[in-house]
Amino acid sequence: MSKAKVEIPNDYKITDLLHQSTYLVDGELKQWSGDTTEVYSTISSTETYKPTLLGTIPTLGETEAMEALKSAEKAYDKGQGLWPTMKVEDRIACMETFVEQMKTKRDEVVKLLMWEIGKNLPDSEKEFDRTVDYIYDTIEAYKQLDRDSAKFEKHAGVYAHIRRGPLGVILCLGPYNYPLNETFALLIPALIMGNTTIFKPAKIGVLLISPLLEAFQNSFPKGVVNIVYGRGRVLATPIMKSGKVDVLALIGNSKSANALQAQHPKGNRLRMVLGLEAKNPAIVLPDADLDLAVEECISGTLSFNGQRCTALKVLYVHESIVEEFNRRFAYKVDQLKFGNPWENGAKLTPLPEVDKPAYIQELIDDAKDKGASILNKKGGETTENFIFPAVLFPVTKDMRVFKEEQFGPVIPVVSFSDIEEPLDDMAESDYGQQVSLFGKNVTTLSPLIDTLVNLVCRVNLNSSCQRGPDVYPFTGRKDSAVGTLSVTDALRSFSIRTFVASKDNDYNNAILNELLDEKASNFISTDYIL
Repeated sequence: MSKAKVEIPNDYKITDLLHQSTYLVDGELKQWSGDTTEVYSTISSTETYKPTLLGTIPTLGETEAMEALKSAEKAYDKGQGLWPTMKVEDRIACMETFVEQMKTKRDEVVKLLMWEIGKNLPDSEKEFDRTVDYIYDTIEAYKQLDRDSAKFEKHAGVYAHIRRGPLGVILCLGPYNYPLNETFALLIPALIMGNTTIFKPAKIGVLLISPLLEAFQNSFPKGVVNIVYGRGRVLATPIMKSGKVDVLALIGNSKSANALQAQHPKGNRLRMVLGLEAKNPAIVLPDADLDLAVEECISGTLSFNGQRCTALKVLYVHESIVEEFNRRFAYKVDQLKFGNPWENGAKLTPLPEVDKPAYIQELIDDAKDKGASILNKKGGETTENFIFPAVLFPVTKDMRVFKEEQFGPVIPVVSFSDIEEPLDDMAESDYGQQVSLFGKNVTTLSPLIDTLVNLVCRVNLNSSCQRGPDVYPFTGRKDSAVGTLSVTDALRSFSIRTFVASKDNDYNNAILNELLDEKASNFISTDYIL
């Protein structure tokens, strides 16, 4: 396998190191003079391979973690703070200020996305633009939510004014594979609903938050957004142990989520909004359009090198077509171009985790030891920062690659004769996010769809698994998720229904009318936001 070339366009060269020397707490960008952590890219900028130093971040400790928690608590102020009691239109104005400032940092963030996590240029640009769109869509959804609430209901002689209110202090931890988009899919709805937040960027994809720190500081009241840097275990553990966190918002691994949840002294009071791992399968039926199935499975297994929770991580192909499917699929995999993220047409890019190639090799070796073969010629070829995708067949249940979420470029193919085989495996799996189903016979598809919707939360008909469009619910069963994320669902996940009730009598009605006329309450309002 040829190595990625070191020709770097001027726009994407690392000319100055980014030394992030501040962190955001209580509305201040506080200067840090303690220990720092160097941030490296696995992309080399020299002829002889060498990781590239990108900059440094503060290595904050428990003192700074508790400082951030105190700041978020103070800003929420038992629900009396400026932010949780602010008028909806004023919170929206703050969010609009933020997104306008965010847009000016597009080039910086896109460049860092490429260097830090190895995401190719089109996908890095798409991640930024999609995040901006997500913020605007969230604003519009919040307006509609408020419009729907701008009324009184009356049942059994009782008036009720029902709205959604904030939950309190939220600890937000995002993933490295979508360090901007998926992190903001937690942070933005949490903020706009009136919560205060403590946000720790992912271990990889951390510097790309730096260009946005001032936008956060300028756009929101002090203490509403607190951004800290360092090790998750060092920072998140004392915050959770305090019992002062109301919501754990995390996209990552279920083991991490379970460990953090266990730290909270009152688990019954902790709301969880989690996007976790998955082992999404594809099921290719005998009558599937093979050209379409191969194309979608290529995208599903290898977009961003398979480093997505929504990636297809095991392919079930009917025995009557598996030989032809494998021939076409393996050929297509070998045609994919490996290169640095800015190279035109690069579909496969350097892996951001230093130890990932060795882990993928372990999965390949284990599968080969137990009877699988690598079907594509380039499969398993290794450079310092990449391992070429290996198509493995036949894969059996005793292989690690069948059970483990590989989160990288290796593709297990399983042959089946009876549809109950993949269905039984899915039922027994710890995961239940999505499935891709390829076929066209309605008589066959109908009962399958009716079963699959009870095993996973999204059935993709003749298409690869994915999160978007963001207006659709994104969740999972079992160990794959807690709570639902989408533009509208996330607003509900980060809020609770709360209302003012009043018996229907002249005394109370006069008070309600005066409250509405005087516009003295930000909660009791029937104003319609355009």
